[in-house]
Amino acid sequence: MDDGQNLDHTTSTPATPDVGRGRPIQRGTTSRRPCLTAVLRMVGLRPTRQRLALAGILFGGGHRHVSAEQLHTEAATAGVKVSLATIYNTLHQFLGAGLLREVTVDAARSYFDTDTSDHHHFFIEEEQRVVDIPSSSIVIAGVPEAPRGMEVTHVDVVVRVRRRSR
Repeated sequence: MDDGQNLDHTTSTPATPDVGRGRPIQRGTTSRRPCLTAVLRMVGLRPTRQRLALAGILFGGGHRHVSAEQLHTEAATAGVKVSLATIYNTLHQFLGAGLLREVTVDAARSYFDTDTSDHHHFFIEEEQRVVDIPSSSIVIAGVPEAPRGMEVTHVDVVVRVRRRSR
């Protein structure tokens, strides 16, 4: 599922996210690196070599859910030398900048979603895999009023599933 959030388009009319506004902006370049550089600068992050390499891996293959450990393995496979601590730091920087969304499946495990739109998730336990659920498939009623001076920004639903035992 790719709804225009992919940062690695290489044709002349695709869009990259207009961070914080939910609208795509047009660009006309054929090179990924300048676009990723611009996106990182747009969200206030310095486009370091490691950030650019990790952004290329994260956003280069369409919409996906990835753990820090998966990204570390993919980076090593791609010849990007980076520590797991740097992976975590970069993922959290991208998260804070609005480029990613965190999906927490339990206290010790999170996945990072390249689709920042409003939607929910299935967590397939046997496969340790996250799958999207369209936001229109779940109706949430009775959300409590936020504490004074605060507002509810979104509600995350993770539905854990496993194969039926016979």
